[in-house]
Amino acid sequence: MRGPRPAVWPIAALLVGYPVWWALGFGGLSVIVVAPAMALVLWRRRPIRAPRGFGLWLLLIAGYLISALMLGEMPPGTYGEFGAGRLIGYLMRLCLYVALLIMVLYLGNLTREELPQLTLVRMLGVLFLTTVVGGLLGVFAPRAEFTSPVEMVLPGWISGNPFVHNLIHPTAAQVQRVLGHASPRPEAPFEWANAWGGNLSVLLIWFVVGWWVYGGPRRRLAVIPLVALAAIPVVYSLNRGLWIGLGVAAAYVLLRLGTRARVATCAALTAGALVFALSPLQAMVAQRLDSPHSNDIRAFTVSATLAAAGTAPLVGYGNTRNATGNHRTITTGKSGWCPTCGHPPLGGDGQLWHLMITQGFTGAALYVAFFAGAVRRHWRDRSPIGLAGVLVMILTLLYMFVYDGLVTPLSLYLVSFALLWRNSVNDPPPKERA
Repeated sequence: MRGPRPAVWPIAALLVGYPVWWALGFGGLSVIVVAPAMALVLWRRRPIRAPRGFGLWLLLIAGYLISALMLGEMPPGTYGEFGAGRLIGYLMRLCLYVALLIMVLYLGNLTREELPQLTLVRMLGVLFLTTVVGGLLGVFAPRAEFTSPVEMVLPGWISGNPFVHNLIHPTAAQVQRVLGHASPRPEAPFEWANAWGGNLSVLLIWFVVGWWVYGGPRRRLAVIPLVALAAIPVVYSLNRGLWIGLGVAAAYVLLRLGTRARVATCAALTAGALVFALSPLQAMVAQRLDSPHSNDIRAFTVSATLAAAGTAPLVGYGNTRNATGNHRTITTGKSGWCPTCGHPPLGGDGQLWHLMITQGFTGAALYVAFFAGAVRRHWRDRSPIGLAGVLVMILTLLYMFVYDGLVTPLSLYLVSFALLWRNSVNDPPPKERA
């Protein structure tokens, strides 16, 4: 992979340089930092072209602007006061939405000579390797954490906000009692364990395309041990959504590949399943499936989110809200004597529910239409990048029920969307093998 040309440095810095952003405390917010440089590239090459269906994303942002009018309102069954935390969360998400819009347009307006498709795919492959290293760190040094430079310079009333703190304070893992005892769930270099799981599955797809499909002998030789190594944090993540996503990806590949490739894939999957079944990791998966501790919590928050969204179905409330009570009682909530009581905020159990509480059913419908439209438009693209991009769009629609899209997952979803868009622009597919 040749060194990136000047116009390509923003995306190279974002993807390849992501560990540095994470260590500095920017992490998923790094796309906001590089967005001005991307915007400058766009400004210099006007007129700017946009992909089909992008008007839906513009409407999504417009709806989010309107939802600011509801920041001070409280739906029935929730508690809390309008304050700096709610406003900071809203502004941060708005900046992310706008930065992601700029990123997609920037990627789509770079030529194939400036940024070959394979170069962008391999940048995502490098981030996959970073994610595997972060996952292993979370498994073997789960309590590793440090105060980032960004955290040091921010005033306490900002850095102390739980949402902000998760973004700017690097940690290796979330230590939770999912199995009845303290166990680490890898999250480095991302903001939450669930973000790590969803991101790994998306990056794995592009890693296979860049290193196996378009890879030479040396890259192909490295793929199998690297994927096997990734299986360790995948299992230790205790992430059922990730496991389901990998199953969906395997089924999709078998459905869409040709006969010879399908036979080879079946053989590889069978061999991998056999090795896994004989390994110690199998017992941990079985134990996790027997411990569905979060089901009741999710059922409560989703039903409460739907009820709250129903009181502002068109514009939502601009930000998440805390419900009164939890899945066990109607009285539990934060108080002076129990500041940690309560449960995740409404809209925190998946991007679909987040959009419902923040932007109403209208915002949720626009989000679904945007990604479902990408699947429909590019389904006939049977090139490796086309097949991979459509798979990521399908996983995006699957994960919206269980994972938050903000912060880093949505960046990867939209880079994948940009790859699909670029692939539809009558240029030849990548051929280099190195």
